[in-house]
Amino acid sequence: MEIHVKSLTSVEAYEFLQKEPRAVLIDTRSNMEFLFIGHPIGAINIPWIDEPDWIINPHFVTEVRKVLLGGLSHISTVGSSPVVLICRSGKRSLEAGELLIKEGFIDVYNVLDGFEGELDEQHHRSTKGGWRFDGLPWEQC
Repeated sequence: MEIHVKSLTSVEAYEFLQKEPRAVLIDTRSNMEFLFIGHPIGAINIPWIDEPDWIINPHFVTEVRKVLLGGLSHISTVGSSPVVLICRSGKRSLEAGELLIKEGFIDVYNVLDGFEGELDEQHHRSTKGGWRFDGLPWEQC
Protein backbone atom coordinates (compact mmCIF):
# COMPACT_ATOMS: atom_id res chain seq x y z
CA MET A 1 0.00 0.00 0.00
CA GLU A 2 1.43 3.33 -1.06
CA ILE A 3 1.09 6.15 1.47
CA HIS A 4 0.55 9.77 0.41
CA VAL A 5 0.27 13.14 2.11
CA LYS A 6 -3.41 13.78 2.76
CA SER A 7 -4.93 17.20 1.98
CA LEU A 8 -7.09 19.37 4.24
CA THR A 9 -8.37 22.91 3.88
CA SER A 10 -7.54 25.20 6.77
CA VAL A 11 -11.06 24.77 8.20
CA GLU A 12 -10.83 20.97 7.88
CA ALA A 13 -7.38 21.05 9.52
CA TYR A 14 -8.68 23.09 12.46
CA GLU A 15 -11.61 20.70 12.93
CA PHE A 16 -9.27 17.69 12.65
CA LEU A 17 -6.92 19.15 15.28
CA GLN A 18 -9.87 19.68 17.63
CA LYS A 19 -11.03 16.05 17.25
CA GLU A 20 -7.59 14.39 17.30
CA PRO A 21 -5.69 15.33 20.48
CA ARG A 22 -2.60 13.34 19.38
CA ALA A 23 -2.21 15.44 16.23
CA VAL A 24 0.63 17.94 16.01
CA LEU A 25 0.44 21.14 13.92
CA ILE A 26 3.81 22.06 12.45
CA ASP A 27 4.31 25.41 10.72
CA THR A 28 7.02 24.92 8.07
CA ARG A 29 7.51 28.61 7.28
CA SER A 30 10.68 30.55 8.13
CA ASN A 31 11.23 31.77 11.67
CA MET A 32 10.58 35.36 10.56
CA GLU A 33 7.26 34.46 8.89
CA PHE A 34 6.18 32.52 11.96
CA LEU A 35 7.00 35.36 14.35
CA PHE A 36 6.04 38.47 12.41
CA ILE A 37 3.27 37.43 10.00
CA GLY A 38 1.61 35.24 12.59
CA HIS A 39 0.84 31.58 13.06
CA PRO A 40 -1.96 29.27 14.16
CA ILE A 41 -2.25 29.13 17.93
CA GLY A 42 -0.52 25.97 19.15
CA ALA A 43 1.59 25.49 16.01
CA ILE A 44 5.20 24.42 16.41
CA ASN A 45 7.65 26.13 14.06
CA ILE A 46 10.04 23.81 12.23
CA PRO A 47 11.16 25.65 9.10
CA TRP A 48 11.39 23.67 5.86
CA ILE A 49 13.51 26.44 4.32
CA ASP A 50 14.94 29.28 6.41
CA GLU A 51 17.32 32.21 6.43
CA PRO A 52 20.14 32.98 5.98
CA ASP A 53 20.85 30.47 3.21
CA TRP A 54 17.28 29.56 2.18
CA ILE A 55 18.12 25.88 1.75
CA ILE A 56 16.04 22.90 2.77
CA ASN A 57 16.50 22.23 6.47
CA PRO A 58 18.67 19.09 6.63
CA HIS A 59 17.37 18.42 10.16
CA PHE A 60 13.66 18.77 9.36
CA VAL A 61 12.75 15.10 9.80
CA THR A 62 14.80 14.78 12.99
CA GLU A 63 13.17 17.89 14.45
CA VAL A 64 9.69 16.54 13.67
CA ARG A 65 10.60 13.22 15.29
CA LYS A 66 11.76 15.08 18.41
CA VAL A 67 8.40 16.84 18.62
CA LEU A 68 6.73 13.43 18.44
CA LEU A 69 9.04 12.10 21.18
CA GLY A 70 10.76 9.61 18.94
CA GLY A 71 7.99 9.64 16.48
CA LEU A 72 7.25 6.38 14.80
CA SER A 73 5.84 3.05 15.78
CA HIS A 74 7.87 0.05 14.69
CA ILE A 75 4.59 -1.78 14.03
CA SER A 76 3.20 -0.78 10.64
CA THR A 77 -0.43 -1.22 11.71
CA VAL A 78 0.01 1.18 14.64
CA GLY A 79 0.25 4.75 13.47
CA SER A 80 2.28 7.49 14.97
CA SER A 81 0.71 10.78 15.97
CA PRO A 82 -0.82 12.56 12.99
CA VAL A 83 1.30 15.41 11.65
CA VAL A 84 -0.48 18.41 10.12
CA LEU A 85 1.79 20.72 8.14
CA ILE A 86 1.09 24.33 7.20
CA CYS A 87 3.05 27.01 5.36
CA ARG A 88 2.07 30.24 3.59
CA SER A 89 0.06 28.70 0.74
CA GLY A 90 0.40 24.91 0.97
CA LYS A 91 3.41 24.37 -1.30
CA ARG A 92 6.40 24.14 1.08
CA SER A 93 4.38 22.09 3.55
CA LEU A 94 3.50 19.61 0.80
CA GLU A 95 7.19 19.14 -0.05
CA ALA A 96 7.96 18.68 3.64
CA GLY A 97 5.13 16.17 3.99
CA GLU A 98 6.39 14.14 1.03
CA LEU A 99 9.79 13.85 2.74
CA LEU A 100 8.15 12.73 5.99
CA ILE A 101 6.27 9.99 4.09
CA LYS A 102 9.52 8.91 2.43
CA GLU A 103 11.12 8.74 5.89
CA GLY A 104 8.44 6.43 7.29
CA PHE A 105 5.70 8.69 8.66
CA ILE A 106 2.28 7.32 7.74
CA ASP A 107 -0.26 9.91 8.92
CA VAL A 108 0.74 13.24 7.34
CA TYR A 109 -1.60 16.06 6.30
CA ASN A 110 -1.01 19.23 4.29
CA VAL A 111 -3.10 22.37 4.74
CA LEU A 112 -3.88 23.14 1.08
CA ASP A 113 -4.60 26.85 1.45
CA GLY A 114 -1.92 27.48 4.07
CA PHE A 115 -1.84 30.32 6.55
CA GLU A 116 -2.20 33.16 4.03
CA GLY A 117 -3.65 31.54 0.91
CA GLU A 118 -2.90 32.38 -2.71
CA LEU A 119 -2.23 35.84 -4.11
CA ASP A 120 -5.21 37.86 -5.28
CA GLU A 121 -5.29 40.12 -8.36
CA GLN A 122 -3.53 42.91 -6.42
CA HIS A 123 -0.81 40.49 -5.22
CA HIS A 124 -2.16 40.46 -1.64
CA ARG A 125 -2.53 37.40 0.52
CA SER A 126 -5.17 36.52 3.13
CA THR A 127 -7.94 37.78 0.85
CA LYS A 128 -8.83 34.55 -0.98
CA GLY A 129 -8.28 31.79 1.53
CA GLY A 130 -6.10 30.37 4.23
CA TRP A 131 -6.10 29.97 8.00
CA ARG A 132 -6.16 33.71 8.70
CA PHE A 133 -8.79 34.45 6.02
CA ASP A 134 -11.06 31.78 7.51
CA GLY A 135 -10.91 33.47 10.92
CA LEU A 136 -9.27 30.54 12.68
CA PRO A 137 -7.30 31.17 15.92
CA TRP A 138 -3.90 32.75 15.30
CA GLU A 139 -1.38 35.00 16.99
CA GLN A 140 1.76 36.94 16.21
CA CYS A 141 4.71 38.19 18.22
